[in-house]
Amino acid sequence: MSNSLTYLQHYPQHLQDQIQQMLEAQQLGDWLRSRYTGVHNINNDKELRDYALDIKNQYMKKTQPLSKVVYDNKIHIVNHALGLHSYVSRVQGGKLKSKNELRVSDLFKNTPEPFLNMIVVHELAHLKEKDHNKAFYQLCRHMLPDYHQIEFDVRVYLTELDNSGFVFTPPSA
Repeated sequence: MSNSLTYLQHYPQHLQDQIQQMLEAQQLGDWLRSRYTGVHNINNDKELRDYALDIKNQYMKKTQPLSKVVYDNKIHIVNHALGLHSYVSRVQGGKLKSKNELRVSDLFKNTPEPFLNMIVVHELAHLKEKDHNKAFYQLCRHMLPDYHQIEFDVRVYLTELDNSGFVFTPPSA
């Protein structure tokens, strides 16, 4: 298997072969553009926080609050992660305080909204389910019914990004 398919290594071989063929034929970017047009306009941390809180309030009202939601320009470099959730516990004045933080790779500032949605849904699901188990993916699908397809497409996008520098372009004004 080619190293160019790092993000797709857990998918069936026939899918990897199809993506590899499209990659070699330089057709992957066109395929992505045919499936997703334009980019979202959630460009700063405040807008991202509002976006994440809207999803959380719709599907996960009873989970602990989020103390921080930000774009992070360091995430993609570390372990090829797309987003991070953290649960920080601190003793403050004799009390145990905890904070939930959600960080999204800034690679998703200029992508179609379904990609950002999938990352936020994934990280929100970790508020309730820490591991990538059956309950975790059921929760992801509850919030985003086509979660698995979009996750695959995000992985295809990252493959194309790493191999050609592909970017989605905003629609012309």
